[in-house]
Amino acid sequence: MDALPGSTLCTACWSAALGGQGKFKLISQAYEVLSDPKKRDIYDQGGEQAIKEGGSGSPSFSSPMDIFDMFFGGGGRMTRERRGKNVVHQLSVTLEDLYNGITKKLALQKNIICEKCEGIGGKKGSVEKCPLCKGRGMQIHIQQIGPGMVQQIQTVCIECKGQGERINPKDRCEDCSGAKVTREKKIIEVHVDKGMKDGQKILFHGEGDQEPELEPGDVIIVLDQKDHSVFQRRGHDLIMKMKIQLSEALCGFKKTIKTLDDRVLIISSKSGEVIKHGDLKCVRNEGMPIYKAPLEKGMLIIQFLVVFPEKQWLSLEKLPQLEALLPPRQKVRITDDMDQVELKEFNPNEQSWRQHREAYEEDDDGPRAGVQCQTA
Repeated sequence: MDALPGSTLCTACWSAALGGQGKFKLISQAYEVLSDPKKRDIYDQGGEQAIKEGGSGSPSFSSPMDIFDMFFGGGGRMTRERRGKNVVHQLSVTLEDLYNGITKKLALQKNIICEKCEGIGGKKGSVEKCPLCKGRGMQIHIQQIGPGMVQQIQTVCIECKGQGERINPKDRCEDCSGAKVTREKKIIEVHVDKGMKDGQKILFHGEGDQEPELEPGDVIIVLDQKDHSVFQRRGHDLIMKMKIQLSEALCGFKKTIKTLDDRVLIISSKSGEVIKHGDLKCVRNEGMPIYKAPLEKGMLIIQFLVVFPEKQWLSLEKLPQLEALLPPRQKVRITDDMDQVELKEFNPNEQSWRQHREAYEEDDDGPRAGVQCQTA
């Protein structure tokens, strides 16, 4: 763990705090009453005398550094985190899994309290408080940073590595080697409900790594949806693309769609209805199930892509017959002063086109380097 910056105090403040043990005793007694709800109630009812008669005992701060650790964010035993870290895992799921719901088993490796030493780390009585940090797990250094100004810096204790205690190597537990925890493989069942979404979290409370004197953290499963070959999800809706021939777009069609739960839907266009390229149609209640209300569903949205015939698909003799069935073409008035040109196929990958484009393409600062205007 890196060194953490502490508090910056003037030397006068340090002198007042550390110079008079009587003042420090009063401060620590007051803090002890405020931080203990039972003692605070006793004080509210009977004052300081009630606290003394109730046997408040000696202050819980063994040194002035303990109270400064509390006031200025120190790493002493009073401020240690009482809960372990959460563990996050990704779970790969398909769109079918999110549509139908599924239960998956996931194997996890986690720390558990060593059964042999019961989380002590060694033989009973072998654990002793670290003499260097006095059990705080942190070392505090006072550094002068300017005239009349000092800074408190705290670092992890080099002797106990932040544990606040140490065990003689010969007395360490054989199973955990003094670590107090061992590794265990655990299988958890993850229930993916209908309608859940990509990135949604599933919480397993208290299933994280165990550590002595700490409440275990949680295991958090994050759903990671794979791409689907047909459907895309947008909220509660499913979106798909469907190709239809020009004849189907003009004369009508019947198509089938296989759903994510293996049903087959039959869709058709109305008689005389023309489907244009890019048109959007929908089927209600055939989208994704709504989470926690799986009987309700969103929409299935279909975008139609009209496929036009290949070149020369119809003989020249039959073209007039087709034209007679289609809407009339637009008539154009042609005069003698107009120029007749010929349409040809365009290939954007042709070298001549690329050179022409690069030569005359301009960016925000004007023509590209190397292109200059010439005057006669």
